[in-house]
Amino acid sequence: MSDTDYLARVTRRFIVGESFDPPTIKTYIQSLEEIIGSLKPKTVKEQNKIKIAKQHIREVRRYARRLEEKISILEEQVTVLEEKKEK
Repeated sequence: MSDTDYLARVTRRFIVGESFDPPTIKTYIQSLEEIIGSLKPKTVKEQNKIKIAKQHIREVRRYARRLEEKISILEEQVTVLEEKKEK
């Protein structure tokens, strides 16, 4: 396969979206952090709302991390159970 064929295939996959990975919870959280960080509050009330939103995002990040850990543990348990079942 020539370099041109390879580049054409990679470009086609990119355009069609075949190599596109769906966003994860981490990317959504990061996006929200960036959006909230870019806001410029004009009043004290707005400052307080942004402060609360930042706290909520930190909590969501912690909760998402805990959920990912639980999912990982459960996936390992399912694998072990499937292996036992095959024996």
